[in-house]
Amino acid sequence: MCEEETTSLSDWEQAMMRQALALALAVEGRTSPRPPVGAVLVRDRQIVGQGATAPPYGPHAEALALSEAGPQARGADLYVTLEPCCIALHTPPCTEALISAGVRRVVVAARDPNPQVDGRGLQRLRQAGLVVELLAEDHPLARQARELLRPFSCLVRLRRPYVTAKWAMTLDGKMAAYTGDAFWISGPQARAWAHDLRDRVDAILIGAGTARRDDPLLTVRLETNSARRPRPQPPRRLVVTSSGLLAPQLRLLTTPEAGETWLLLGERVPPERRAALVRPGVRLIEVPCESTGRVDLRLALLRLADEGLMHILLEGGAALTGSAFDCRCIDQVAIVVAPRLIGGASAPVPLAGQGLPHPGLAATLLNRRVQPLGDDLLIEGQVCYGASLSPVVPATDQLPWRESEKTGNASEPSVRD
Repeated sequence: MCEEETTSLSDWEQAMMRQALALALAVEGRTSPRPPVGAVLVRDRQIVGQGATAPPYGPHAEALALSEAGPQARGADLYVTLEPCCIALHTPPCTEALISAGVRRVVVAARDPNPQVDGRGLQRLRQAGLVVELLAEDHPLARQARELLRPFSCLVRLRRPYVTAKWAMTLDGKMAAYTGDAFWISGPQARAWAHDLRDRVDAILIGAGTARRDDPLLTVRLETNSARRPRPQPPRRLVVTSSGLLAPQLRLLTTPEAGETWLLLGERVPPERRAALVRPGVRLIEVPCESTGRVDLRLALLRLADEGLMHILLEGGAALTGSAFDCRCIDQVAIVVAPRLIGGASAPVPLAGQGLPHPGLAATLLNRRVQPLGDDLLIEGQVCYGASLSPVVPATDQLPWRESEKTGNASEPSVRD
């Protein structure tokens, strides 16, 4: 990174960037496939305009801040969590709007991970005579901004949603007793935290076995959170099923008022079984299968990216989570450990699948965080698979639903608009 792209901020300037981050956090889970961005315009040490990313296809954060500031934007300083875009998709480039408005200085927390932008927005602003400062990568506010951008970065670089795997378990690694009873492994504070996490994602994913066994509703159940914008719609409820064998009375299939349910069906599910699943609020999405007959989870995730999903919360069960781990599609884990012991050789564990042949290949966690949640302990971190276990990206010719790509008429994904 060039020296001119680093800066240290005064306490007051850091407060302005924290305000921009708060605006971005308020729309997390509400902007996909756009990144959540916050922008604050300041003139004479007074906030004259601020904004956060609107849902597609509304204005970007910078445009909203400029609109609120009006003429006061001239000579103002902008604090923004993401590099302003310099490309036109469904909205004009923010760089040109900032230049036209006469903004004097732009302070950026993180570069845009989109290869179409990545530094070009900063360069365009400098060429127009604006003072541009980029926070050093090790600055705490820069790290917070990049953390918020991880799902977007995954979407534009790997062309699939970011996957956070979440589970609660006992000290001996059990998710339930051998009878299947899991009521309750974790305490009330941990459960409230889990619902807050649900509120920050685009969709919640489970396997058909979990749907049949637990009959979950997969909704966000929180008290009103005034710090977060209302959602345009609840998180999608996703079920992977290779066979299509789901009881018609499952709550996921009978509660359209709680949100859409998308069934990721194996391509070999018979037509009559598909027909039995058609009902209001339920969408059937066919996905290719592996040679084993199971839904190819990598291709399922690429299909969900094409549907505009950017961050998916994987809530099990063990077979699906293990499959995601085996294909290196888990990006983050959030594990609640309860100070209890259950035992039992047949008691459910969180991670099945094929697994790794020896501990030397074990994935590790980067940017680990550990915090108490009542009597429980939360462990979070990014999954690092190592060089020999880097993420696998299927070739685009494996995606049968992308007919336009096969004929050479594919358009670029709307990664910011």
